[in-house]
Amino acid sequence: MTRRRWIALGAVVVVLGVVGAGGWWWLSRDRAREVTIEEAQKRLGSTTTAAAGGLEGRPAQGVYEYRGDGKDSLSLPPLSQSQGPGLPGTVELLDDGCWTFRIDYSSNHWQDWKYCRRSTGLMEITSHTWQRWLIGPTALTALATFECEDTPALPEPRRPGQVWRARCSGTNDRVSGTVGNSGPYRFVGMEVMRIGGEAVDAAHFRRERTLTGAQKGTEKGDVWFAASNGLPLRNERRIELRTDTPVGASVYKESGHFELVSLRPTR
Repeated sequence: MTRRRWIALGAVVVVLGVVGAGGWWWLSRDRAREVTIEEAQKRLGSTTTAAAGGLEGRPAQGVYEYRGDGKDSLSLPPLSQSQGPGLPGTVELLDDGCWTFRIDYSSNHWQDWKYCRRSTGLMEITSHTWQRWLIGPTALTALATFECEDTPALPEPRRPGQVWRARCSGTNDRVSGTVGNSGPYRFVGMEVMRIGGEAVDAAHFRRERTLTGAQKGTEKGDVWFAASNGLPLRNERRIELRTDTPVGASVYKESGHFELVSLRPTR
């Protein structure tokens, strides 16, 4: 975040000290809401139908129904907002044989990943995370963009206990400098999950990443992908991230999970 923005936030924090409890509630209340399936379909456009499904080991294009919950919080200024319970997930197929998956945690928070097939399996190429924080009438947004190098999502071949190294680097448009994102990616093993009453072969991975540089912190979680096409089936995560500002350190925390409801996209 630019120095001018952080100074403005510092002024907000000082003002809050004299506003009183009622004013503080109004300024910091959680105004995030769940994103509807219809909103996600409208954003994807007329290609929402599943006509392109399963090509080249990719999931069908469209909007999938996920359910889950979670919470985002900031220590400075002290804010929090909820995720879910409905979390639409959007698959969009790309011309180069790759595809993107986007999950809408709330109206104030989404994340996406670009995946591509390589000789070593399905790889994570890029990712974006967007958030909006509402402080009274002011909306502050942030977009983080990461590019990855040889970072596996669904590697092949694989055996239980095998570990790969994730390596990504990116920026946040509210922070000066670059952020490193790396750590071990461990294959826990194959499991059978029931999604909408159907049995699915799921590849379970444990993800641990350390963030360094302009922002510092950790990300830990477990992810399950459909072994046949890489569609995310379940995601559990815990994130803690520290950003130094002119008015002190701000710590961001996130915890949550989401799980697929049906193997077929909505129509």
